[in-house]
Formats: sequence, structure tokens, C-alpha cells
Amino acid sequence: MRRFFTTVLLALLVLAAAGTGWAWWWVGQPLALRSAPVDLSIEPGTLPRGVAQAVADAGVDTSPELLFWWFRLSGQARQIKAGSYELEAGITPRRLLDKLARGEESLRAVTLVEGWTFRQVRAALAREEGLKGDTRGLDDAALMALLGRPGQHPEGRFFPDTYTYAKGSSDTALLRRALRAMDKRLAQAWEQRAPRASVKSAEEALVLASIVEKETGRGSDRPLVSAVFNNRLRIGMPLQTDPTVIYGLGARFDGNLRKADLLADTPWNTYTRNGLPPTPIAMPGRASLLAAVQPAESKALYFVARGDGSSQFSETLDAHNRAVNQYQRRQ
Repeated sequence: MRRFFTTVLLALLVLAAAGTGWAWWWVGQPLALRSAPVDLSIEPGTLPRGVAQAVADAGVDTSPELLFWWFRLSGQARQIKAGSYELEAGITPRRLLDKLARGEESLRAVTLVEGWTFRQVRAALAREEGLKGDTRGLDDAALMALLGRPGQHPEGRFFPDTYTYAKGSSDTALLRRALRAMDKRLAQAWEQRAPRASVKSAEEALVLASIVEKETGRGSDRPLVSAVFNNRLRIGMPLQTDPTVIYGLGARFDGNLRKADLLADTPWNTYTRNGLPPTPIAMPGRASLLAAVQPAESKALYFVARGDGSSQFSETLDAHNRAVNQYQRRQ
């Protein structure tokens, strides 16, 4: 009898060793994917057994029960993180668990460009296939209320930058990040304002920065462009800047700014109204924010495009008219 039990015990030990060896081999073998890559979404609060089932349901041909026991026996089951993942061809059970435990989500990126209007921002986000469009169907007012800024105009409130996001995440979260980024950049710029700046608040600086952004063809000209507008604000001279008129025309602008447009009064027409317009007209970048509060030391009141991206700056109307004849009319 003792020999029998010894034989059975040895057999069980051999089977256990074989099983352990097979399991160790299995966790290093590539999983079969129905298509590559497989998009896997793990919702918050999903238990390890549910994660294993989600892996199989997403398009991995494996036993959910086997995966579940691998998760448990590894000691990392509780470390699995919710998120959106991309499972590439050749991924093994060991690499899968490592990815889920580390939270190595599938990240994508979208760039919000300096000088874009909020309409362009919304269109860009709507084109992002991996971004959940929770704000689609909302008007601008409802969107800003959702972001915790009820009554605030959205134009210029989002910082232009490249933002990464996990596939399946919400456009609301991305906009909230861009909103906070602009708050931070604007506050930093306002703290660095020069005594010669004419803007009286951070809000005015944001509006002016958006105009500088749209009026600058060459980055090095930003402080001088800002100086022109700060000088005009100081003496009560109309800003007379075309981009504000174009913004006020909205969808009516057909690409050709006419004299009648300059005379058509809107809150953003800086030919018919003194001072800054009521809102920004685009998203200013960091350089334009700084230029708005750190204008160049210049008495210039005018500037005209030279045709090569740079501008000619003048202190008097006579000098400006000569520059217009030279660079615009080629006289």
C-alpha cells in the first residue's frame, strides 16, 4: 500500500511539474488575434474575471478562464488598470498582463494650432476617430457650462498645443486640459507684464494677444505689432485691424474683405469702434501672450505687410502711406 501511495504521489508531482512547465511555456506564447491590432477597453471597476472575458470578447482567441487564472496566480490581478489598450500581433499572456498592470494605454495625439478659432477647434476634435464626441450637439454656451465656465465666451480660451489622449476618451476631458493650460499660460504672462503695456487686465491681454497672433506673419515682429496696438490703446486711437472685422463677419466672410465690410458695424469691428473687441478672435500661443504684455519700446502707430512675411512699422501717417505705396502698391 505504501508503494501505491508513493507511486501516486510521484505521479501527481510529475503532473504538477508538467502542468507548471506547460503554464510557464503558455504565458510566453503569442496569443491568437482575430485581427491586428485588437482594441481593448477596460471599464473602471471591472474585476479580473471580467477583464479576461473582455480580452476574449475584443478579439483574442483564448480561454477567458485560463487568462483569469493567470491573472490571479501572477499576483498582479489587483494592479490591472482601466483604460483603452491596443493589443499588437505577437502579444503574449505575460506581455498582456504587464501592459494592463502598467496602464500602458493606446495614446493618440491631436494638435490645436495657434491662430485657430473655436469653430476650427471643434471641427478638428470631431474628426478624431479615437475621441468620444461628448460635446457634439452642444452649442458653445452649453459646452462652456459643461466645462464649468457658464456664461464665458469660448473663443481664445483654449491653449494651442499637441495633446495626447487615450483612444475612447472624451473630448470634454481634452478641452478641459486645454482650458486649464490657457488659464496657466495667461496668468504667467500677466505676471510678466511690462509697465509700458496698455492692457489693464489679463482678460484684455488675452484679447490683444489673439489679435497679435492673427496680425503677425513673422514671429520676430510680434513685440512691434503689440507695440502698435498698445500705443493706439494708450492714446484712444482705433485699432483698425482687419482680422477683428473678419471675425465679426463670421460665415459671411468669403475671403475678400471689402470697404463695405470695414464700415459694417459689429462688436468686433475695430474701424467703427474704439478699444478692444469684446472677446478674443482666435487662440493665441505663448509668444503672442507674452508680446501682448511686453510690447517693444517703440512709438510706431502703423504697420504694413512687406510681402515676405515681415512688416514695415511707422510712427507717422505720412511714413505709413509711403510704406503702403512701396510695399502694397509697388509705386
